[in-house]
Amino acid sequence: MVQHISIGSNFAGINPKNKKHTQIFTEVVQEMSSSTEVEQKDDHFEELFQRLQPKKPVAGGLVANYQGVWFYAELLQATLTFQKHFKAIDSDIILATMAKSGTTWLKALTFSIVNRNNHSVDKSPLLFSNPHYLVPFLELYLYKDGNIPDIDSMPCPRILAAHLPYQFLPSSILDCSNCRIIYLCRNPLDVFTSVLQFFLQNGHISSPSMSIDVPFEEFCQGIHAYGPFWDHCLGYWDASLKNPQKVLFLKYEDLKKDINSSVKKMADFLGYPFSAEEEEAGLVEEIATLCSFENLKNLNCNKEGEIQTVFRAKHNSFFRKGEVGDWVNLVPPSMANRLEKLMQEKFGESGLTLDIHGNSVG
Repeated sequence: MVQHISIGSNFAGINPKNKKHTQIFTEVVQEMSSSTEVEQKDDHFEELFQRLQPKKPVAGGLVANYQGVWFYAELLQATLTFQKHFKAIDSDIILATMAKSGTTWLKALTFSIVNRNNHSVDKSPLLFSNPHYLVPFLELYLYKDGNIPDIDSMPCPRILAAHLPYQFLPSSILDCSNCRIIYLCRNPLDVFTSVLQFFLQNGHISSPSMSIDVPFEEFCQGIHAYGPFWDHCLGYWDASLKNPQKVLFLKYEDLKKDINSSVKKMADFLGYPFSAEEEEAGLVEEIATLCSFENLKNLNCNKEGEIQTVFRAKHNSFFRKGEVGDWVNLVPPSMANRLEKLMQEKFGESGLTLDIHGNSVG
């Protein structure tokens, strides 16, 4: 019989070096994706998806444009279930990203900031569990396959994640005045490169030697899951300008430059500011080190195993390089120049600017 341990509760009694404890924790976290109810299959959904005239991009499965956003069929169905059934509460924390924009890092940091009084850094659940179990995806994991999970059983604050554009979040999130949203943006060339490498590592691309011409063109046209990239970024950017108390817009490159300041900024926004005593004791630096790419990548829980969301993904595929500007090893300068000009055109006078060479502005 599985011992029940609430996600985000006190883990002081759990030893990350104890394999039995690790197995128990993993089973409990995975139970969160088990629904107490399963929505009846919509006989009309397949018909709806086909009416959207789906396309087959080079990387991944069929995608269709629904209300201006491109979705895989499984993602769209899960998104509609999520929109229909999820009810936000004031203490909820929603982490939003475009895929391959530092999501795993954002989850680890937020979990550690919010739960730092529940356990010491040297006994953090991150030492024995992949961050995607500690902060589960909504449409990708909890609501997949028509599941209606028992979200109410999660302890508060509930920290949840989504790759969805801002306008696709349920109205209860958008209208819940105290519900906080953190959005992490990354320069598009590194996103494009990371997506291709992720697909390759998980077997979604058959040939590692294929030309990038077609997938690059598709990315520029926005024909990829959750695309277009520009609209995704601008949705959260505009929301952060209109309501900065509700939406915090972060840039991956800024976190890489000054992680300590970013950790304190996140803590202040979420209502969990570090005390002077905590800062003097070096807790900010301890959390930054715990959640660093180098540390997480080398943990056994992230070297082995896989997670089954709407698609299968190896744990180690979430930890490839974590570098700014790695696109130079894949994308030729002519393509990079084209994407930079396209980005400037799409962002226009919004005030949002990303330097593809790693220096974010705006």
